[in-house]
Amino acid sequence: MAIRNFISLNRKKSKGGVVIERKKEKEFPADLMTKCPECKKIYLTKELDNNFKVCPNCDHHYKLTAWERVGCFLDQGTFESLDDHLKTSNPLNFPAYVEKVEVDVKKTGLNEAVLTGVGLLDGEQVVVAIMDSHFRMGSMGSVVGEKITRAIEKATELKTPFIIFTASGGARMQEGVISLMQMAKTSVALKRHSDQGLLFISIMTHPTTGGVSASFASLGDINLAEPKALIGFAGRRVIEQTVREKLPDDFQTAEFLLAHGQLDAIFHRKEMKEKVATIVKLHRKGGVSNG
Repeated sequence: MAIRNFISLNRKKSKGGVVIERKKEKEFPADLMTKCPECKKIYLTKELDNNFKVCPNCDHHYKLTAWERVGCFLDQGTFESLDDHLKTSNPLNFPAYVEKVEVDVKKTGLNEAVLTGVGLLDGEQVVVAIMDSHFRMGSMGSVVGEKITRAIEKATELKTPFIIFTASGGARMQEGVISLMQMAKTSVALKRHSDQGLLFISIMTHPTTGGVSASFASLGDINLAEPKALIGFAGRRVIEQTVREKLPDDFQTAEFLLAHGQLDAIFHRKEMKEKVATIVKLHRKGGVSNG
């Protein structure tokens, strides 16, 4: 853990004048306190972590890592990850691409920008895919698309609901058209899942943009979001320059999409597990089971 040293100046008088000595007072963890980027309140980081990484004052939802999401969404100790062996290649020989990916592998502990696996949600078996914006901004390359597709196929095989948490800047430019192909591949897998009468719940978190928002993120039987999540395809400036109009201040927020019929609901992070578990159980009672 990084340590920040707090130094004070201790003044002592001597015949030759004032001598200044440096004295180490205390040592505190560098991440002891966290300042909210929205309301600017300062909290103990531990207090924030215990509150699902939601600001107690303004309800700002901080970004979660994929493993943090597993911890606050699935039943403890039930998650088993899938396809951790898949590795990113460099199909376009993009300079330093593999090296940058390796940096994020070490930083996040993930093999790519999505974590997939099987677990229990309030006792109900589900397959989940959780995108992590700390890994290449959650961008979708060939491995991300392959892992999500395999997770969908696993849910179809097990006859269980598939749930995805999206957080992405879009398709990964370093893989060119190969990354764009993942939009179609994942969508086809979802169609096959749907043809079996199985449930797909898409949960959009901040941010969900580009090719991810234009493919599997928007194809849920039920589309949900966290409060104030940025959701959209192209950026605000690009759209304004294209349509030559000023867009509303809340454009591309979860609240804007809900008001215009593109989302079914917005759930606070603290209630997300309970609400989604209820949806899954209602679907089970509707006639779809593991048998």
